[in-house]
Amino acid sequence: MRPPICVRELTGQERGRLEAGLHAQEVYELRRCQILLASARGEWAPRIAEVVGCTDQAVRNVIREFERDGLEACLRRGSSRPHTLHAKVDAVAAEQIRTLLHQSPRTFGKPTSVWTMELAAEVSFAEGITPERVSGETIRQAILRLGVRWRRAKQWITSPDPEYARKRARDRLIRLAASHPTWVLGFQDEVWWSRLARPSLRTWIEADDRLRLVEQAVAKDDPDPKALACYGLLLRAGPPDEVATDPLWLRFVDGRPVSAVTIDYLDWCCRKLHAAGKEALLLIWDNAAWHTSQQVRAWIRDHNRQVKRQGHGVRIIACYLPSKSPWLNAIEATWVHGKRRVVEADGLLTADQLAARVCDADGCVHEPHLVMPKKVARSCTSLDFRHFLGAVRG
Repeated sequence: MRPPICVRELTGQERGRLEAGLHAQEVYELRRCQILLASARGEWAPRIAEVVGCTDQAVRNVIREFERDGLEACLRRGSSRPHTLHAKVDAVAAEQIRTLLHQSPRTFGKPTSVWTMELAAEVSFAEGITPERVSGETIRQAILRLGVRWRRAKQWITSPDPEYARKRARDRLIRLAASHPTWVLGFQDEVWWSRLARPSLRTWIEADDRLRLVEQAVAKDDPDPKALACYGLLLRAGPPDEVATDPLWLRFVDGRPVSAVTIDYLDWCCRKLHAAGKEALLLIWDNAAWHTSQQVRAWIRDHNRQVKRQGHGVRIIACYLPSKSPWLNAIEATWVHGKRRVVEADGLLTADQLAARVCDADGCVHEPHLVMPKKVARSCTSLDFRHFLGAVRG
């Protein structure tokens, strides 16, 4: 019969260290101190295991470790991981994988032009670069050791366009609106509906005929304006209602677009969206003066603070498009097609008739007109108005 295993006789310093370890916060150290002190008292391994709550073999392992490595090494928790790691992909294979990734996967008979980690691992094994089929993470670690990072191209390739960041902000709002059912994406702009200007128009006619757009003139005693200013908001339908058409909210203005009228229009839109159960308006518009003015920016900031404080309402997240980029605003195409639908080929429409045609063409209700404040109207000279009207028509 083999003699029971016990620790050697402890020195005074070792015994003091073990007795102090009985008050340790680390359970690992506390349990090992209990085992060594019990063994020093002459208790056998099965009895110690029963008291401490472990197996007989665990007690014997602690005693042998104490005899072999000493007290401090026995009480210190070590790592179970091996000290030497052997990479499955060596430096030579990693260089070959880097060369491989600079080629198209179609070169190796794959039906894609984009590398993935798993695809790279598969091709590396097929080409004999790796002796066995490794995981995609192994490939990533191998090229990472070469200083190569695996990242999406869109995150680190930059555009020479100085307005690239502002255009990306628009795309970000579009993605956010698609992922939040209670948020709505809106393209906002203003337009002048002219009673006199004739749009570029094509139509079906007989071979020997031609549609003629007759140039019109306004009588001196005509009380109606030559053109009507109009605010518009094109709401883009999200994924939950893909079959729905994009609604267009129009409000005509008795005057011209100014900051005060813009605020009234935004407030009207927010009230309508709140009644529809929406929580945020992701607004995409250009950098017109009545959009970027301090008055409009301050109102949007105060409006959002009020919504946050009250806990209900529609927040406005505005994205200002760069200059001379109308193709980024989806409502611009609506204006072009709308002017072609409402044109009168050989007659002059009144202001009310023109507004009614616009609303019918876009399928919206003819709301009461917004009114420009009298103080602003008096300060607007006829020269400024003609300059603005010419810029919009151009």
